[in-house]
Amino acid sequence: MILEHFPVGSLQCNCVIIGDEQTKSAIVVDPGDEVGQIIDTLKRHELKVKAIVATHAHIDHVGALAALKEFTGAPAMMHEGDVPLYEHLAQQAAWLGVPTPSTTTLDRLLKEGERLDVGGRSLQVVHTPGHSPGSVSFVLDEVIPTVLSGDTLFAGSIGRTDLWGGSFPEIIESIRRKLLTFPDEVVVVPGHGPLTTIGAERATNPFLVEPV
Repeated sequence: MILEHFPVGSLQCNCVIIGDEQTKSAIVVDPGDEVGQIIDTLKRHELKVKAIVATHAHIDHVGALAALKEFTGAPAMMHEGDVPLYEHLAQQAAWLGVPTPSTTTLDRLLKEGERLDVGGRSLQVVHTPGHSPGSVSFVLDEVIPTVLSGDTLFAGSIGRTDLWGGSFPEIIESIRRKLLTFPDEVVVVPGHGPLTTIGAERATNPFLVEPV
């Protein structure tokens, strides 16, 4: 299994490429910017994209979604709860003072519990609202799973909840009910910043550690 992640754009969103060496099929998660770098990585592994998915629709995670779809022809997907955010990329861009990226038609809406196949593995959709209404995490089905947490859970922190549709109680509930149920050794690839583990966040994340 190919699992590559690298920061893209001015806000350094972690774009993730999951590929299968045998079938050469791939899923791209959070193509936020720098579509050329994403395409170069796909070409280096000789991968054909079968799906482009977003953990949520903030501009730094979907800014290159349309361009990547145009280049690959792969379907674009996100949770229905974040469709309004995607439809208002111009407002997001204005707020950040950056050019408005192109948008595209969404080909499918992701649902809680569904699985996207990548060769012999699968990527499970876990709805984790709080950072935004349609925020999802993805769980890569391996002997020890890998969690792609988007902007729900970071190393030592959690996603901000002061933007449109954000909710602090919801994000804490999402993390506790959906993510902290995984074993300590499970690796977390967050939407920004370094990798972490479920165990490290359970033990040391100041938003999650129970007061003594």
